[in-house]
Amino acid sequence: MSEIQLEIDGTPVTATPGMTLLEAARAAGLSIPTLCHHEGLEPYGGCRLCIVEVEQRGRTRLVVSCVFPAAADLVVRTRSPKIDRMRKTILELLLAHAPHSPRLGELAAEYGADPNRFEQEAAFCVHCGLCVRYCAEVKQLHAVGFIDRGITKEISFLPEIALRECNRCKECFPLCPTSYLQAAFVLVEGLMSTNGRA
Repeated sequence: MSEIQLEIDGTPVTATPGMTLLEAARAAGLSIPTLCHHEGLEPYGGCRLCIVEVEQRGRTRLVVSCVFPAAADLVVRTRSPKIDRMRKTILELLLAHAPHSPRLGELAAEYGADPNRFEQEAAFCVHCGLCVRYCAEVKQLHAVGFIDRGITKEISFLPEIALRECNRCKECFPLCPTSYLQAAFVLVEGLMSTNGRA
């Protein structure tokens, strides 16, 4: 299997076919921020924080590194004023929904994001999809999923499966960057126990 030679932030990097830019960067010890990426899951590209700039044959464009394949002779920049501005804005939008997330707070400090730039509509879930994808792809239980679309999209547990499976599993809980998932599960438990007493 032939290796792929590219450049990331001025560093020559060797990747293997099938690697994404994010995987190639991390294998070389280079950091790119993400919220929705997990090594054990299929790439998702939902949070857009891992955006990078690639240059190939004189053309430059922005791509999402967790889904963009590593290719020979790419020149990749993971930080630039433009990339930092975009990440800052993404973080400010996410902070409007999850203002108390420690992970978002760390990234906000790094990129100078203002947590009060946008009006807060705290839903606490940032739709990274880690819990949904982990439950489906790894556990194959489908106990949690998305309901609705767009601005009304939410994470929801399927009570019949969740109450049977989630108490003994809870493997997706630490993946949640906002702790919303744990609170949603407690709510489902409470609703089901109330209905059970009715």
